[in-house]
Amino acid sequence: MDLQSRKIEFVQEFLKLQSEEAVSRLEKLLKKEKKNVIGKDFKPMTKEELNQRIDQSEKDFKNNRFKKTSELLSKYK
Repeated sequence: MDLQSRKIEFVQEFLKLQSEEAVSRLEKLLKKEKKNVIGKDFKPMTKEELNQRIDQSEKDFKNNRFKKTSELLSKYK
């Protein structure tokens, strides 16, 4: 059975549940799994990468390539 079919079958079974407790346990499990997946994708920067970003940011600032906070905030109002 492919993944899509398994998910559909799971959702159908989930919709048949009548137990509040069972739904709560599945919700907690889903939240935990989502955190695990997000954690696996996270890769911290090395010191070298961080220093390169800092150097680039300082160059950008010296060359007037930046936006003021007020400019950014007005864009999203």
